[in-house]
Amino acid sequence: MYRLLIVDDEEIITDSLYEVFARLLPDKLDVCKAYSGKEALSWMSRSRIDIVLTDISMPGMNGLELTENILAYWPRCKVIFLTGHSEFDYAYKAIQMPDVKYLLKTEGYDKVTRTVMDAIEDIRRGDQANELAQQSREQKLALELMAQKDYFRHLLQDSSELCIELETLSKEFEALAVGLDPAAPVAMVVGRQFYPDSAAYIERNEIARSFDGIWHSHLSEQSRYVGIVDKYGDHIWFVQPAPAAEEKSGGRFIRFLEGTLELVQEAGLAALELKVAFSLSGASCEWKDITAQYERLRQLLQLKLSEEIPVIITDRADQPEPSEAREALPISRKTEIMAAHLEADRKEKFEECLGEVAASVLQDRDNANLATETYYMIALVLYSFINRNGLHKEIDSCGKLLRLDNHSSMKEAFGYLSRIADCLFNRKRMDDRERTSGVIDQICRYIHDHLGEDLSLVRLAELNYFNPTYLSRLFKQERGINLSEYIERCRIKKAMELLRDGDLKVREVAVSVGYEAAHSFTRFFKKETGMTPQEYRENVPSVG
Repeated sequence: MYRLLIVDDEEIITDSLYEVFARLLPDKLDVCKAYSGKEALSWMSRSRIDIVLTDISMPGMNGLELTENILAYWPRCKVIFLTGHSEFDYAYKAIQMPDVKYLLKTEGYDKVTRTVMDAIEDIRRGDQANELAQQSREQKLALELMAQKDYFRHLLQDSSELCIELETLSKEFEALAVGLDPAAPVAMVVGRQFYPDSAAYIERNEIARSFDGIWHSHLSEQSRYVGIVDKYGDHIWFVQPAPAAEEKSGGRFIRFLEGTLELVQEAGLAALELKVAFSLSGASCEWKDITAQYERLRQLLQLKLSEEIPVIITDRADQPEPSEAREALPISRKTEIMAAHLEADRKEKFEECLGEVAASVLQDRDNANLATETYYMIALVLYSFINRNGLHKEIDSCGKLLRLDNHSSMKEAFGYLSRIADCLFNRKRMDDRERTSGVIDQICRYIHDHLGEDLSLVRLAELNYFNPTYLSRLFKQERGINLSEYIERCRIKKAMELLRDGDLKVREVAVSVGYEAAHSFTRFFKKETGMTPQEYRENVPSVG
């Protein structure tokens, strides 16, 4: 989904254009509006903007000044100047700016609409070109990246010990041609990919390589990064602003990451049918703290993530303190893998791994200590999951997990573990479906309770940790109508109630349902009911 921002200090023009574009492509174009350059910059700091349609002559900050700020926030953004000024000086300055277009307001809605559609097509073609160029770069860097990835996995194990000496870290970065600055803080991103069910191992590898290309095409210009895959199969990126972009970022680098990750999600879904969920740092951290930050981001992803939903979760809390050194738990590699499968909802792989472990233990009938230890290792994995998710009352007889002597045989004990695991997977998937429905219900309640406030797609997505595009798609899937259409229905219903049953003035009713400008409310109301608000009040009797 592309995001269009309309900026004009004349409310009637802004509102009219907003209504035209809000109905144009509701599934592909999210439309926002601002009545000043300052308000437009507020949108820029909150969310990625793909296209800006702006007046040139505005009080405070004119369109030319606004454009310079826009390109500092989002360099890929397309700018279209729409103005009533035909003076040569304005036109000349506008056409000197790279990749902008210039229209007069007298050219009409059809020309404006075509120009915006052309801008969308330019963005789409640019994404394709970037993807092709990246395929060539990937081959050249493959061997170098392998060494870097191994090194960063090593750092991630215990950064509090391995990243203490800056001099040592600098030498290692230089030797491995790592394009990151060991003396500067680093932001981290954790990504979990949900491959199509039909994708086999080789196909998944191909999808992962293609996704790396998408990531590079969106992030390489404004940032530098190294990406690895952890033992759970999640992707970890270490990201810093590119030197050329660092001065322009002005502390907005995390916001840039949030908006760009949304684009990466959409491109992965459109090109590869790949859903990806992200958690990212709310602020950059020191290299010695990356292990603690990584653990924090994984926890956030596990707590907030529903089944295969491409959320973007930003850690807004203070950065975690470096964790104290801890002794490794005496767990086998197989048990670690099963814990990862349970957390990632990979039921078939968990069952396969459990079956292999059980078969191995039951065949070795002379080693009772090994069988007992193995049972309790797996039981602790399951019990820990139950405890973290508060499922004690939901899972029958889970109290037997830590009582091996309650089972008649070791074979029966491992069969019990399998049944408990099956219950956990089934319960988790049921919760995910209920959670999705519950989120939509929660959004609907919020809309009803806040009709006079900001109900933009960006705002609703922020409140629920969603990618705005995915939220729009999910809402339509659950409710059968576009989110914007649902909001309009709620507003018109509430407005009719207030006009019919209350003593509020028409302007007060307009503000109550989210319309600051009375003329915009009147136009909207008449379009929906065939009457002006005043005509409706005079012709429809109040209830009771």
